[in-house]
Amino acid sequence: MALTSSFTVLQSSLSLRRDGLIYSSPKTFVSILLSKPKSSLVTQNCNPRSSSDEPFLTKRMLNLTLVAMSICGLPDVSSALLAEEMELERYTDSKEGFTLLKPSSWMKVDKAGATVLFQEANMGSNNIGVVVNPVRLESLEKFGSPQFVADKLVQAEKRKESTKEAEVIKFAERSGGGGLPIYEFEYIIDSTRGGMKRIFSAAFVASKKLYLLNIVHSDKPESPLDPHKRMILEQVLHSFDAATLV
Repeated sequence: MALTSSFTVLQSSLSLRRDGLIYSSPKTFVSILLSKPKSSLVTQNCNPRSSSDEPFLTKRMLNLTLVAMSICGLPDVSSALLAEEMELERYTDSKEGFTLLKPSSWMKVDKAGATVLFQEANMGSNNIGVVVNPVRLESLEKFGSPQFVADKLVQAEKRKESTKEAEVIKFAERSGGGGLPIYEFEYIIDSTRGGMKRIFSAAFVASKKLYLLNIVHSDKPESPLDPHKRMILEQVLHSFDAATLV
C-alpha cells in the first residue's frame, strides 16, 4: 500500500538523521487566485439545458465560488461552510493527536499498518490513510525541505519492481495550528498494480512523532480525476493538522 511505503521511507530517513547538513529554504505553491463569478454567471445559462441540469450546475458554481472566496481570504466565508458544501466531515483522533476532514460517504476500514484508513464506497483503491509512529527528530524542518522529502518519496516508489513511472507534481510548506510546519506533496505513479494513481500527501512532526497523510485516487487516462473531486481531496489535504493545535 502506498501509505505504508511512504511512511517507511520517511521514518527510516528521519531516524537516520545526519548532523551538519543544511538545506535550502522550502519552496511554496504559487497561489492561483480565482475571480469571484459575476451574479449573471450563476443565474443565466449561455446554452439551453434541461431543467434537471440546473441544480447540479448551481451547486458546482457555488462550490467554485466558495473555494475562490476562501483562497482570496474573504471574511464572509468560513471553513465550516466550505466543508459542508463539499460534503466533508471532521475526523479527530484524540489519542494519536491529529485531525482532518474526510468525505462523509467514505467508510472507515481496518488495515494493517495504518492508524486510520477511509475508503470510497465500491472503490477501495481510492483511499485516505494516516500513519503515526515515533521518530527521533522534533521537527520535520530539521531533516530537510519539502523538495528533499518529496524526492525521497518518489525515489522509494521508483525502486519498486511494479512501478513504471513516478513523478513529483507539486510540493509546499504551510503552517498548521500554532505555526506547526506541515509539508504537502502531490505526485503521480504508474504501476503494474492498479495503473495510474495520483497521490496527495502531507507530513508533520509533533511530540517526536511522524504524522503522514496519504490520499490515493485513480487517475487513469480513460477515467481521469475530475476537477470537482480534486477540489475535495485538496481540502482534505489542507485540513490535516495536529489535533491539540487546532
